[in-house]
Amino acid sequence: MERRFSQSEIEAIAAALGDTSEGLTGSEIGHLLASLKMNDPEPGITKWKRLHNAFVERQNHSQNRRAIMEFIRQAMRPERYVKCPERFESMRANLNRALAFSGLAVSVDGRINAVDRASTISEAQRRADELRAELKTRGVHPDVLRFCKAELLADDYFHAVLESAKGIAEKLRSKSGMSDDGAKLVDLTLCGSTPLLAINDLITESQRSEQSGFANLVKGVFGMFRNPTAHEARIRWSMNKEDAEDILSIVSLIHRRLDSAR
Repeated sequence: MERRFSQSEIEAIAAALGDTSEGLTGSEIGHLLASLKMNDPEPGITKWKRLHNAFVERQNHSQNRRAIMEFIRQAMRPERYVKCPERFESMRANLNRALAFSGLAVSVDGRINAVDRASTISEAQRRADELRAELKTRGVHPDVLRFCKAELLADDYFHAVLESAKGIAEKLRSKSGMSDDGAKLVDLTLCGSTPLLAINDLITESQRSEQSGFANLVKGVFGMFRNPTAHEARIRWSMNKEDAEDILSIVSLIHRRLDSAR
């Protein structure tokens, strides 16, 4: 008998592909289902439920998972995301957290590869526990610890670092009222002679230099990790625990300075 996805596996895959903020749009789902000649039984319902129902119906009919696998391949073709490469990596991360329980993973070239299902789950939890313990020993900021989750470490430590970098942007927006992102957000909030957020009194040349250096530090973190698909070598870098600890400690420093910024 050919391999089939379990009910819980289909639900996890559909939830990842139909994620409200980072998943496929309704029109993209409709186009992919039509191109693969998969029935779309309830096109008006929530995206992930729509995908779930379509996947279940097709697998029950064919008694195999080939159509669902092909849907994933087509949805994750890198050329679809040329104009918004950061979206590809967010979707890949969400999908791989779901596929880890099926012993599968989507690579940076959009291919579906087999991985060790049992060790993937247990290894992710072990990594999360170890990383959280080490960072607590270092006394890192609580806003960093919340990203040390097993689902973020199903692939490697890279996604914990990526999500923690997103957390910096969230705090900048929250404290400043700005809605931008990346380097532009840093320019608007931390740069200039009268920045929206100042980490010191900006009176002396040393203080102004410190403010400028802090802005460059935040830009550096964003440049390395906020848009990973623009740096293919970085995606392919399998980050180890020591690298993650050091980088997350820098992120912790940034959070502490932002907390006290005026």
